[in-house]
Amino acid sequence: MKMALRRAGIAALVMAAVGVTGSLGAAPAHALPASHDKHVQAPRTSTDGKFLELSIESTTPTTVTTTSTPTVVVKGTVKNVGDRPVEDVGVRLQRAPAIDNAADVRDALEFDQAIFDTVGEFDTVATSLERGESRPFTLSLPLRSTTGTSLEISEPGVYPMLVNVNGTPEYGGAARLDDARFLLPVLGVPSATNTRTSSTSASAVVAPDTSNPVGVTMMWPLATAPSLVGGIPGSVNDPVRLINDDLATELSDGGRLDALVDAVENATKPEIDADNKVRDSLCLAIDPDLVITVDNMTRGYLVVDNAADPTGAAHDGRGQDAASNWLSRIKTLAASMCTTSVPFAQADLAAVGTVAHPELTATAIDRPADIVDTILGVTSLRNFVWPDSGVLDSVTVDTLSTRPTTTLVAASSVDSSEAQLSSRITDTVDALAFDTAAAAAFAATGSNPSTPSYIDEDTAPQLETESRVARRQDALGAMAWSALTPTAVPRNQILAPPQLWSADAEDAGAMLSMLATLIRSGLATPQSLPALLGTQPGATDTATLEYPERATQDGPQTAVIDTAQAQLPRIDALELSLVDDPQVLLTPRSFTAPLREDLLRAMSSANRRDTSILSVRNAERAASIRAGNVTTSVNGLYQAVSVVSPGGVYTLASGQSPLLLVARNELPIAINVNLRVDAPPEMKISDIGPKQLPPRGSRQLTVPAEMNDSRKVVVSFSLTTTDGFQLGSPTSVTVRSNAYGRPLAAVTATAGGLLLFLAGRRLWHRYRGQPDPADEGYKRS
Repeated sequence: MKMALRRAGIAALVMAAVGVTGSLGAAPAHALPASHDKHVQAPRTSTDGKFLELSIESTTPTTVTTTSTPTVVVKGTVKNVGDRPVEDVGVRLQRAPAIDNAADVRDALEFDQAIFDTVGEFDTVATSLERGESRPFTLSLPLRSTTGTSLEISEPGVYPMLVNVNGTPEYGGAARLDDARFLLPVLGVPSATNTRTSSTSASAVVAPDTSNPVGVTMMWPLATAPSLVGGIPGSVNDPVRLINDDLATELSDGGRLDALVDAVENATKPEIDADNKVRDSLCLAIDPDLVITVDNMTRGYLVVDNAADPTGAAHDGRGQDAASNWLSRIKTLAASMCTTSVPFAQADLAAVGTVAHPELTATAIDRPADIVDTILGVTSLRNFVWPDSGVLDSVTVDTLSTRPTTTLVAASSVDSSEAQLSSRITDTVDALAFDTAAAAAFAATGSNPSTPSYIDEDTAPQLETESRVARRQDALGAMAWSALTPTAVPRNQILAPPQLWSADAEDAGAMLSMLATLIRSGLATPQSLPALLGTQPGATDTATLEYPERATQDGPQTAVIDTAQAQLPRIDALELSLVDDPQVLLTPRSFTAPLREDLLRAMSSANRRDTSILSVRNAERAASIRAGNVTTSVNGLYQAVSVVSPGGVYTLASGQSPLLLVARNELPIAINVNLRVDAPPEMKISDIGPKQLPPRGSRQLTVPAEMNDSRKVVVSFSLTTTDGFQLGSPTSVTVRSNAYGRPLAAVTATAGGLLLFLAGRRLWHRYRGQPDPADEGYKRS
């Protein structure tokens, strides 16, 4: 059967069946409304307009094998979320035909209820369920049977399952009030022990077809949302500051990151994975920002009271021991298996390309492998890029084209003539395609389900209406479909959970258990990631990459990108002016690098695709705060280097006396500066060239000046970086000279001439023996 029908709107069906003015008689649970459009997906639902809410709490077995019990047991609860009591509440288990094409692995959960045409009997949950009341239920149905009702599963495959709840709301008629769906992977059919014909095909074990196993590779991401406080430059001894202590919880026993590592440790134990097949199929994908943060936590750290005040009040963090233990474990794992890095802080590479800053791009793409290698003491994969979004834009492809690179993207984003594992994008860039349906199912698991950017909004699953157990089952089914379908192409499968994966111990353990089962049953063979790098046989030269509009919408805010474009040149200029002293541990690069990294953290994709609107808003707010902190910090660093205002009036002793100024540097590193002068034309200031200011100190600057005017003039002084960016605020100095200029010279010359004239006249009169008229009236004594 071609399963093209989608789920009809539950709320619409209920409101048609239940009303205040009248009611309808009970109809078959699979009946479709006459106006049903088979191509329209049901709208997302909420408790508004609903009466009952059904949640699945466990399924047994989670994966059916030839050795499983032959009965499927589903446990859950039904809760009255409406505004009135509901009577005659009953549930039943239904299934649809096995999925027969890749697209339906994801779409099957949205099929109309009529597609689930193999049905069990209704079990009564409650004769009456009051408002807010919950009741548990247990449904049990054989896989197959010749003696009674069963699921009629006789062949391996991935089967969509549905639990349907009916009831009669007060003032209404009987109707289907909710349902819950999940996938049941059947790797083999066990013997039907309750049949009376034990030797017939109805009871025999049905093994899977292992004639064409799929090569399987699974990425195992280790990442978290950025935790370091933004806007703090590098230092040597100061403890790092975190915005909160959530990472300590994640690293501690039972935490998310602890569970992800624990799952791999258990799955690859020698007594469990003696032939290393599971280990060979796995590759750790580590966020360098995570290991930087954890490494710093091992030396003690602080947690700030307010993320917007990075240097404000803080208290000791509680995760130092947990960080040390976790880091030690990850070092051991990384040394024994494939390890790669992801872009720094899961940065949005399209946003990085928009900023177009070489140093930022290198920090995002080139340096993560070096960081991981340095901290973990391993040699990770090089020339491999897995974007957090699962898609690549053309600018990023051009950036990667400067050297041979293999990128990992969603299969749905690769536009090629046929489905294949590897595609040639440019002469130097190849794209490996991961399983889109499985990746979307992985993203839906855990405490913080998300919808990847490569999934159309119109076809996105209704994650908020499905229980955590049901979402885990969907992921297991998606993992198994290619292996159970020998005709599916390509016969290689890369499994890629989201980089920030909110899986817990149960989720992680279930995924690795499925991986091991597929390999050991012969349905899959391990395929190491390093062997897939570079151009693969059969790769085409015509494939192109599509970048969906949703990926842009999921990216960082425009204001964050604008901040990066404004502040990066200032950070570069400051670093260029700082002095690299071999005797000082703190280098210019280590001092400024955290600020560039903070801008990448502000462009992180972490939590931006979560189904929780609150989670997305918190991610956006954290990015805005971080970007703002960087701006404030850079402004503070520039203000820390300035000319000290002498105050009052500066008097020159002569027309060519020097000006004596004091330049102050409050930074922990020496800096080379230039003096910028804005003086009136009557005053000439000589260029003193670059001057070096000591760290956290000051220096007197002797500035040659020439002024032939006694008037007061105002001269403006400021310091700049070596390439012209202004440091500090300009300082105005009022200058007065004791020189009187040209008028004084004229008066002096005139007075001197007159004196010579009068002295000469007196001498002339004496020479001629004549009295000087100037002596008239003067009596000699």
